[in-house]
Amino acid sequence: MSQRIVVVGAGFAGMWSAIAAMRLIDLNGGEAAGIEVIVIAPEPRLVVRPRLYEADAATMSAPLSELFHVTGVQFVKGTVDTISSEQREVHIVDPSGARSTLSYDRLIVAAGSRLVRPDIPGLRDHTFSIDQLEEAAEFETHLSSLASLPPSPARNTVVVVGGGFTGIEIGTELPARLRSILAEGADVRVVIVGSGVEIGPGLGPGPRPVILEALTELGVELKLGAAVASVDAGGVITTRGERIEALTVVWTAGPEASPLTKQINGKKDKYGRLHVDSDLRVTATKGIFAAGDTASAATDDDNNYSMMSCQHAMRLGRSAGHNAAADLLNIETQPYSQPALGTCLDLGPWGAVVTEGWDRKVMLSGSAAKSVKQTINGVLIYPPNANRAEAFAAADPAFTIPALSSIA
Repeated sequence: MSQRIVVVGAGFAGMWSAIAAMRLIDLNGGEAAGIEVIVIAPEPRLVVRPRLYEADAATMSAPLSELFHVTGVQFVKGTVDTISSEQREVHIVDPSGARSTLSYDRLIVAAGSRLVRPDIPGLRDHTFSIDQLEEAAEFETHLSSLASLPPSPARNTVVVVGGGFTGIEIGTELPARLRSILAEGADVRVVIVGSGVEIGPGLGPGPRPVILEALTELGVELKLGAAVASVDAGGVITTRGERIEALTVVWTAGPEASPLTKQINGKKDKYGRLHVDSDLRVTATKGIFAAGDTASAATDDDNNYSMMSCQHAMRLGRSAGHNAAADLLNIETQPYSQPALGTCLDLGPWGAVVTEGWDRKVMLSGSAAKSVKQTINGVLIYPPNANRAEAFAAADPAFTIPALSSIA
């Protein structure tokens, strides 16, 4: 009887998990090994989520059907809503609403993350998001519709809630995008509201002077140390009592792991991510691995842990897929390790900033860094070509990309 590895999710971690598992199976007998790999996701496509702050968000996805076909990965269209770990089954709802059950010998949970939307008055009814592809496309449609409205300060103002990575990237992108929609030279206003006392609190002090320089030159305002207390159709009120009139409010604050993680026994971090061991096994539940935004994994021996980013998701996926297959093949696993950290933050028309290391030492900024960001966004994070040998080579857990500062 054949054995089965089931991968939940077709994002960066899910895609690479599946191909990495098939690579190792291919190296150890192929079909004769008697192991099949199945990906379950709503669509056979990779949403290039790191690019959803850019224009043309609706195009930011890559098809996976042919890639899965040439590598031998099977695909099931649907959404997993229940994981029965004791029975080693997942329960699936397909697009028509029909339900089915699929058993597994090893499960890789790579279902990603979503933004937290707290119970703030008006938030759900009056804010946009660029967290998911459909949400980013809806936001872009809204921006385009502003040109048909009478000019007013509220029409020309966008409030970005959240001063983290995503808030900075969309905030620096928006002034030029608004002017291209409303008219070149239009008096536009972009305001980033963040509860932290510093912009980019999670990025540390290293790149902050560069970020502040870019924000200043682009005319982006900062309202820090204040959260949003309420949102309505005409603007926001902060916890300091200040009202900002705006017809457009973008929520970017706070991710959480897929709610599927709540169905799996074991310790979780503040984001709901599952604690995993060095092989990316969920420590408290047999037969389950986690990768991407659902996994909290030590990246090195210096108490650093994986971040909710495609940089870590890609390597986590390769490792989880390899080790899940190795587990079934009864061969030695390869512990996950990712000690190097590179960060490339887009700063709109001003440029970008590239840092290296967990202390985020600035290596490049401005136009040179922008070139790196464009290479990352347009090339490095996309799936490999639908060529079996090429895909398997890229799915090797030992596969690495050069340091970001050397890409320019």
